[in-house]
Amino acid sequence: MVKHIVCFKLSEGESAAKAREVLEGMRGKVPQIIEMETGTDFLHSARSYDVFLSVTVKDEAALSEYQNDPYHVNVVKKYMHAATKSSVAVDFETEK
Repeated sequence: MVKHIVCFKLSEGESAAKAREVLEGMRGKVPQIIEMETGTDFLHSARSYDVFLSVTVKDEAALSEYQNDPYHVNVVKKYMHAATKSSVAVDFETEK
């Protein structure tokens, strides 16, 4: 299994709730996703990111398919790139 984790720092005036809603829209629409979790930050510290996404896929090939999935590219990435000031990501293999 592969985990894909992204933390988003939104641009000024962007809604974390709306960003999370867009990310949650992938449920049932992006077939490579086995498990998915999202969250929004409540501390709002200087080092905080605003929105969190964790996606589990089968393997690296599935991660590549996920990255190129039409819904992910045309809806989610399009919105998140427009709403995000910066992001960090990590992709790793897991036994679960």
